[in-house]
Amino acid sequence: MTGAINGHLRQITRRTALGALGAGIIGASVASWPRLTGTDIPGRGDNSLSIAILGTAADAAARQRAIDAFSRIHPEIKVKVQAIQAVDWKDFFTKILTMVAAGTPPDVVYVATEGAQLFAEKLAHPLDDYIRRDAADMADFFSDVHPSLVEAFMYKGSLYQLPMDWNAANMYYNTAAFAEAGLDRPADDWTHLDFRSNLAAMKKARPSDFTPYYWTNRLFGGVVPWLYANDTSFLKETRSTGGDWLWDGFYANDPSRSLRSGGYQWLEPNATDGRVFESFDYLRGLVKDGLGVRPEEGGGNSLVGLFASNRIGTTPAGGYWVQGLHEAGMGENGFDVQFFPRWKTQRHQFGTAGYAMMKTAKDKDAAWEWIKFSSSREAMELIFPNPATTPARRSMVNADLYAGKGPAHWKVFYDTLDRFPTTGPIPAPPQQAAVETALMKNVSLAVSGDEQQLKQALASMQRDLEIALRRQP
Repeated sequence: MTGAINGHLRQITRRTALGALGAGIIGASVASWPRLTGTDIPGRGDNSLSIAILGTAADAAARQRAIDAFSRIHPEIKVKVQAIQAVDWKDFFTKILTMVAAGTPPDVVYVATEGAQLFAEKLAHPLDDYIRRDAADMADFFSDVHPSLVEAFMYKGSLYQLPMDWNAANMYYNTAAFAEAGLDRPADDWTHLDFRSNLAAMKKARPSDFTPYYWTNRLFGGVVPWLYANDTSFLKETRSTGGDWLWDGFYANDPSRSLRSGGYQWLEPNATDGRVFESFDYLRGLVKDGLGVRPEEGGGNSLVGLFASNRIGTTPAGGYWVQGLHEAGMGENGFDVQFFPRWKTQRHQFGTAGYAMMKTAKDKDAAWEWIKFSSSREAMELIFPNPATTPARRSMVNADLYAGKGPAHWKVFYDTLDRFPTTGPIPAPPQQAAVETALMKNVSLAVSGDEQQLKQALASMQRDLEIALRRQP
């Protein structure tokens, strides 16, 4: 979600999504059009502001308090939240594309980092003019939100979303497993070598029915945090020019102002870089020595239960895990969190999410009013009442949010941005779905054999990424 993507990942490429979109166009225009009028199609003829989110009817109902508060301010704007059930963000985006093809697009869509550039490239309307116009209203939001989160939604110099929630790939650890192994809380600047020695100590203390390190094969919390810590990535990272209107207007005095840009770009593969090999080889060693699992596809639902039952020593996850562990019965002192281990850098990976205004929105001014209201402290407290994610507003990441649930060092979550301002988003170009498929296809092979197999897997990944990046988003 925002980096926390639940369920098993499906092999859906952007070509598949566009194929579905194309099929929708054909179906509407050839098979259905002669028998339908505009009012026959669900969503047509409804002047409500239509907001699409990934989730269930219960998730939509949870937004009702925010809708009620918005309606008191804007009684003239009727809001309808549509929860779309999907396996993951890729599946969700495919369904949005199908709705666009069918002529029933939502006006506003809640989009995670994984789809931000796809939407910016094809579907979303920039927010620049609205932010400039309402700069006085927006000053409070930007003063309370780290610029790294905002920059993640910049694309070619324009801002397409306001970050509402986010999660970094921090390192969770089981405090009982650490104590049994004679380990203290890791230092803030612990290294990848310290991490490995801790895993070895836990394995020695608990040799059976226990996994010292568990990780999954996906963009968030998989291999990417290790690549970032080793000052590399599987895609070459560059930045667009532009964006000065925002940085000078709202972050002129921020100590990281000079780091900011018009947005990230990932235009070329980088899988054969020496540091990529080094990072994969490190993980291969963990798997080979029984310190870590061979990663499988999927999210963190089942992993929460395993961790809460004290069968896992460490795993990378964000603030979204706190509520899940609490509901799984893990006490607030049963786990804690620390920064991701340092290698050549201690740069972290994060995912964020926020509302995108669609180009096809019936009333863009109304859509902006919803987005602006949703960024307010009042709205965000209504939408994020518990630690099922990390709010984008720094002031909301406080002791009250984690009271009775843990972890003891909850400040690590937002300190990740403040301490490591180069921390960056998930590498997600407009072709993200095809790129993620190319990554996932080769990860398990890369860490499961000998050094020669690793080299072959990275060469295969390089070729797959070249093809993925050539695709039209």
